[in-house]
Amino acid sequence: MSGLPSLRAVMLMVIAVLVVTVATGGVIVMLDEDLVRSTQEPVRSRTPQPEAPQQSAAPRLDQIVPTAEPVKDFGEGGPGVTATPPRVLAVAAGTVPKELKLKLAGLAHVQKATVVDAGAVKVSGTGLNLLAVDPAAFRSWTPQPVADQPAVWSALARGELVADAGAMRKFGMILGAMYQVDGGPRLRVAASASLGLQGVDGLISADLGRSLGFAQGVAVLLHGKEGKISASGVRKLLGENTQVVLLDSAARKATSEQPKQQQEPQQVNVGRPGSYLELYKAAATRCPGLSWTVLAAIGQVESSHGRNNGPSSAGALGPMQFMPATWKHYGVDGDGDGKKDIWSPYDAVPGAANYLCANKAGQGGERLRKAVWFYNHSWSYVNKVLSIAEAYARTYAS
Repeated sequence: MSGLPSLRAVMLMVIAVLVVTVATGGVIVMLDEDLVRSTQEPVRSRTPQPEAPQQSAAPRLDQIVPTAEPVKDFGEGGPGVTATPPRVLAVAAGTVPKELKLKLAGLAHVQKATVVDAGAVKVSGTGLNLLAVDPAAFRSWTPQPVADQPAVWSALARGELVADAGAMRKFGMILGAMYQVDGGPRLRVAASASLGLQGVDGLISADLGRSLGFAQGVAVLLHGKEGKISASGVRKLLGENTQVVLLDSAARKATSEQPKQQQEPQQVNVGRPGSYLELYKAAATRCPGLSWTVLAAIGQVESSHGRNNGPSSAGALGPMQFMPATWKHYGVDGDGDGKKDIWSPYDAVPGAANYLCANKAGQGGERLRKAVWFYNHSWSYVNKVLSIAEAYARTYAS
C-alpha cells in the first residue's frame, strides 16, 4: 500500500483494527423456494419469443452511460467553501485534549488546527487507514474540487465511504459497490477523489467511526503558511512517539515524480458508476456469488441497457422492467439519493440483484436458473439470459 510505512505502523498501534471482508452481501431476504413459487409474481409477465441471443451485437457496456434525474446534495446552493488544505498531518499516541489543540494552533505559521478520529480496517487482508470526520466541519480541509462537490459531503452524512483515488486504483475498489464490515454495517463506496492526505485511504463520518470503535481525537491536521510549520514543534507538543507527515513536501514530491502529460486537474467521482459496466459490477456486490454478467444479460434483454424503458404491454417499468408490485418489495435506493426510483438505472440494477438474491441466485447452478425464471416465467428466457451472460464473460474477461 502506498504512503509512509511509519505512519501506518503507528496508526495500527493506537487504533483498533477492524476486519472488513469484501463481500458483498449484507442483509438479504432469503425466501423459501416453495413460498416464493406460491406467492411471488415475475418481474415481467410477458413470455419472450424464442430466438438466438445476439451476443455479437451487444453494445460495449463501458461506453453506455446510465442516466437519471439530478440529485440535490448536502450543502448544495449554499455559500461556497474556501479550502484551507492541511500542511501537516500528525497521529498522536492518544486523544489530543482541547488545551493541547489550542497550543498546536498557536505554533509559528499555524493558522488553524483540527483534531479528528481515526481507525484502521482490512479489506481482503489489505489494511486501509481512515479518518472519521464531521462532514460540515471537515469540508474546508480537503482540496478545493472536493470541498466544492456537495455529493461527497452528502455521502459522508449518509454514513458512506469516500475513498482516496489512489486506494481505489490500487485495490480495485468499485464506485457504488458494497463492502461488508465484519461485525458492523455495510459500507458503500459513494465517492472517490485525491484527498491530499498521505497515508490516509478514505473518509467516513464521525458517527460511523464511533460505532466502529475508532480512536477518538488522535489525528491532528494543521493549516498555515506552506512549508513553514515545524515538524519538531508539533512532535514536541504531542510527544516523541507521534508520527508527523509534512503534506506539502509529500505533495511536491508526488507532483515532481508524475509525468507532465499525466498531471491533470483533480477529478472527483461521486455517487454513481460512470457506465453500465461499472453499474452492473457494483450492483452484483449486493449478492455474494452472483456474477455481474447475469445482471448485464437481463439488462440487455429487458431494455437494451436503458434504451427501451417501457412501460411494456404488461405494465413493466424502467431499465430492468420491474412490475410495480414487485418493485415495492424488492426495489432499493442504489445511489443513496433517498429514493427508490423504478426508472433510475442506479436503483433498478441493484434492485434486480436484490430480487435475484432473494431467490438464491448467488448459489449458482440450478438455483441461479430458477432465480432467473422467477424474474420472467419462461425457460427460453432463462436460456437466453444465461447464454448472453456467458458471452459477456468472454467479451470482458481480463
